[in-house]
Amino acid sequence: MKITSLKTKYEEIIPELKNEFGCPNIMAVAKIQKVVVNVGTGKINKEAEKIEELLQIFETITGQKPVKTRGKNSSAGFKTRKGMEIGVKVTLRGARMWSFLDRLVNVAFPRTRDFQGIKISGVDDHGDFSIGLKEHLVFPEISAEKTKNLFGMQISIQTSAKTKKEGERLFQLLKFPFRKEQ
Repeated sequence: MKITSLKTKYEEIIPELKNEFGCPNIMAVAKIQKVVVNVGTGKINKEAEKIEELLQIFETITGQKPVKTRGKNSSAGFKTRKGMEIGVKVTLRGARMWSFLDRLVNVAFPRTRDFQGIKISGVDDHGDFSIGLKEHLVFPEISAEKTKNLFGMQISIQTSAKTKKEGERLFQLLKFPFRKEQ
């Protein structure tokens, strides 16, 4: 079985999406605009060695240098102050975005332990999709023997879809492994 890239698959489904949603031209068809991959640093925030490992692993996974995010407000419950470094993120577009999504759908999801599929409820009312991964070791670039710390990540896929139905259909046609509803 030949695995086609998601970008090639998207180009094949454009006519189907155009007809299904009555788009006047192919530029109006829903498309994936960007992917934001985010990790909260949480308890390891004051441990420079762990933060450095996180940055290096994050760059390996995404192929792009991550940016440290800072808190906008102080929160006593989370023990954070305004301006404090609270996470790391990467915004992917273009070829890097398609490459990351290919590895996520075709490699990382199948490597996830006890994977039953992803919930379609992750698609919001604007057609954007959010996924959480419990550990970063599902990516083939990461060696479990060399990794000292495990961390989860949040992946947000932003689309140009106008409705939830349009976003869901886009991801279904791209063959995202959705869970079968009982």
